[in-house]
Amino acid sequence: MAAFRLVLIRHGESCWNQENRFCGWFDADLSETGVQEAKRGGIALKEAEYEFDICYTSVLKRAIRTLWLVLGEIDQMWLPVHRTWRLNERHYGGLTGMNKAETAAKHGEEQVKIWRRSYDIPPPPMDAEHDFYVNICKDRRYVDLTEDQLPKCESLKDTIARALPFWNDEIVPQIKEGKRVLIAAHGNSLRGIVKHLEGMSNEAIMELNLPTGIPILYELDKNLKPVKPMQFLGDEETVRKAMEAVAAQGKAKK
Repeated sequence: MAAFRLVLIRHGESCWNQENRFCGWFDADLSETGVQEAKRGGIALKEAEYEFDICYTSVLKRAIRTLWLVLGEIDQMWLPVHRTWRLNERHYGGLTGMNKAETAAKHGEEQVKIWRRSYDIPPPPMDAEHDFYVNICKDRRYVDLTEDQLPKCESLKDTIARALPFWNDEIVPQIKEGKRVLIAAHGNSLRGIVKHLEGMSNEAIMELNLPTGIPILYELDKNLKPVKPMQFLGDEETVRKAMEAVAAQGKAKK
């Protein structure tokens, strides 16, 4: 029997998602499609009559705005929201800003797949000459991060290593107090939470495509273990199309 309920939502499509570019820590905003996806996720939660007590998100506006839009739809904009860099998307290093299809055409789909889908192999690091180095590495939202904390690139393993301490230290106590938690974040930071909850293998978590703007429900026992598989909230056709769109990213255009 479920003791707790947790809802995760991956941000809606960003402008850089729309352009098929590696985004990572670049602060791209939602596209118009992404706005509609976020609203749709909020409507799904409203129709299911979900209420929350506390929310968590990253410090990147595509996740923050997704949360705003969801809270607007469910008329709970007054809820406390905690933002942290630890829930940021994976840092794509030197690939940041590059078009995924062009990168696949240049380096081969297999190499891009390794960079995107291997658990512990990061992409090339972002050096000081990179177009977005100053934009990201010198941003004042990261001024309190130590040199070791501010990444130049990340594998999924690296992303999980900085997300899980926040999960364990900050979010888990709230859930265990009975708080109804909503997390709006990114494909890879959410993968880390899913992997932890379900005990998934490295290979399995890399094959998991979380759809944009679709709320994911977890019902958890007192030990915070899922009592049933994750449940996508929304109509089946919308969920299917969203997952297919995510799976198609990174393929070279024919």
